[in-house]
Amino acid sequence: MNYPAENIPRTRSLTERMIGAAKLDVSVYEEVEHDRGATGQAAIVVAIVAVCSAIGYYNMGPEMIVLGIVSAFISWLIWAVLTYLIGTKAFGGTADVGEMLRTLGFAQAPGVLLILSFIPLLGGLIGLVVWIWTTVTAVIAIRQALDFDTGKAVLTALMTIAVVIAVSFLLPLMFGGMTPIGAGAGAR
Repeated sequence: MNYPAENIPRTRSLTERMIGAAKLDVSVYEEVEHDRGATGQAAIVVAIVAVCSAIGYYNMGPEMIVLGIVSAFISWLIWAVLTYLIGTKAFGGTADVGEMLRTLGFAQAPGVLLILSFIPLLGGLIGLVVWIWTTVTAVIAIRQALDFDTGKAVLTALMTIAVVIAVSFLLPLMFGGMTPIGAGAGAR
């Protein structure tokens, strides 16, 4: 599972890396894990996916599109830090936050298909497929970056999701606001 950094090719373009990541090519995740210069590329992937999602859900209004793009970067950063903390502290993985940012950024590559979310009847199905696909790419990214087995990668992903869900419900309660369910209902 560990690949020496010197044996990892660094000649793939951004597009090739995105396609490889989406195709679950382990060597792409190893390549971007070890390529400190790929953090900017990972940010570009996050931006591309955010824009594709915004286009796919164009009927949300311009302010929601901007909010969606900004939140994509914030979510990516939080996701990487949480995954790093859980993976290294709970399961003994070896990585740094930069490695998590790079691998999890490229794991979002299937999200470019969200540009098709506007298609009637298929939009919801496309969203579901992209969510499942991205979950699988994330597990591979976690496994490769933290250098442990798939079981620990799945557990790390599940624990990260559990923390995010708990925080999304607890923060509004702590600050006297509504829960996300109540906020959604009250916003209409």
